Amino acid sequence: MALYVHKYGGTSMGSTERIKNVAKRVAKWHDAGHQIVVVPSAMSGETNRLLGLAKEIMAQPDGRELDMLASTGEQASVALLAIALQALGKQAVSYAGWQVPIKTDSAFTKARIRSIDDAKVRRDLNAGKIVIITGFQGVDADGNITTLGRGGSDTSAVAVAAAIKAAECLIYTDVDGVYTTDPRVVSEARRLNTVTFEEMLEMASLGSKVLQIRSVEFAGNYKMPTRVLSSLTDPLMPLAEETISGTLISFEEDTNMEQATITGIAFSRDEAKITVLGVPDRPGIAYQILGPVADANIEVDMIIQNQSVDGKTDFTFTVPRAEYAKAVDVLNNSVKAHIGAASINGDTKVSKVSVVGVGMRSHVGIASQMFRTLSEEGVNIQMISTSEIKISVLIDEKYMELAVRALHKAFDLDSAK
Repeated sequence: MALYVHKYGGTSMGSTERIKNVAKRVAKWHDAGHQIVVVPSAMSGETNRLLGLAKEIMAQPDGRELDMLASTGEQASVALLAIALQALGKQAVSYAGWQVPIKTDSAFTKARIRSIDDAKVRRDLNAGKIVIITGFQGVDADGNITTLGRGGSDTSAVAVAAAIKAAECLIYTDVDGVYTTDPRVVSEARRLNTVTFEEMLEMASLGSKVLQIRSVEFAGNYKMPTRVLSSLTDPLMPLAEETISGTLISFEEDTNMEQATITGIAFSRDEAKITVLGVPDRPGIAYQILGPVADANIEVDMIIQNQSVDGKTDFTFTVPRAEYAKAVDVLNNSVKAHIGAASINGDTKVSKVSVVGVGMRSHVGIASQMFRTLSEEGVNIQMISTSEIKISVLIDEKYMELAVRALHKAFDLDSAK
C-alpha cells in the first residue's frame, strides 16, 4: 500500500460524466489498497465565468472578494467528486483549503503557500476514506480565503503531496506527458518517459505549458516525484499500465545522463525586444534602465549590452509581448531623458527558441551545433542567453517553427534512444 496524490484539471472535471470517470479511476486506485488524496480544479471555464461576472460589475474588483468568488469553483468540484465516489460505494470526504488548513500569505489572487497541516487528512486516510481537497486556494493568517494564481491547482497538489510525504504526485491532464517539443509544431515529437526537475523547470519557464512553473519548483525543492499523464484514457485501464504511463519528473541521479544530451526544444512566441540606443557607458546604467521597468512589474528576460564606443553603448533586452507597450512608455517617460539616451526602438515580431538538457554539462559542442543548424536554415540569431542546461536564441518569429523542426532533427530527438 502506498500514498498517492491525484490532481485533475478543469477539462477532466468539465461535466458530471467526466467527474464520474474521475471517480471510477480514483476508486480503482483505492480498490488496489492505496491511500488517495485528490486535488481537482474547478470545472472547465468556471473560474473565467466567475471572474467575468465580477468584472461586469466593476473593472478592478477588490482582490479579497475576487478570491472569495473564484474559490467557489473548486469548492463545487470537490463536493461533486465526493458525491460521485460515494455513489460508487466509497467513503469520501471533501475539504476547502481553509478547512485543512492550507496556510498562505495574504497576497490576494497570487498567494504563496506557507504551511499545510496534515493531521485531519491523515486521520481520514487512516480511517479508509478518500480525501478530496480544493486546489488553487488556501487561507491567510487573518482567515481570509486566498487563491494561488492561474494554474495554482498544480502547485496545491504538489504541496499537499510533499506535506503528507506521498510516494508520487500524479498530474492528470489532457495531454499524455511531456514531449521533446510541441507535437503541433513537430509531428515527430516524442513523449519522454522521464525528465529531470531542472529540465522541466527550464522547459516550463521557456514556454512549455504542461505544468505551472511554481509546481515544478515545489516538486524540485521537496524532491517529490511528479508524473504527468492523461486523464482521457479508459479510467478502468490496468493499474500496472497506468503507474508507468506519462512522464515522470524525477531526480538527475535517477536517470542515465549519458543517454541524451538534449532533452527537448522549448519555444515562446510571445516575445518582444527593446533597445535603448546611445546609453552612457557608466557604472549603474543597467539598474537605471531596468529598475523602473521592474518597478512597473514587467518581467525582463534576455539582456545584452554592446561594447562601448566613444563612451556610448546600446542596451537590449526582451519582455513579454503583452508588456511591450507598457515597457516602452516607462522607458520614454522615466528613463530616456534621465540617463541621456539617444532613442528607444523595439520589435514585437520575435520569438525565443531554446535547447534544454542536463546532458549539456558533460557534452561539448552543443552551442556550435545549434548555431550551425540555424545558419544552414538561413535563420539569423538576434540574441543569445545560456545557463548550465539551456541555450536560448531570439529570432524573427516567422522562422520559429522552421528553427524548432530543424533543431529537433539535428539533435536526433525524433528517434527514441
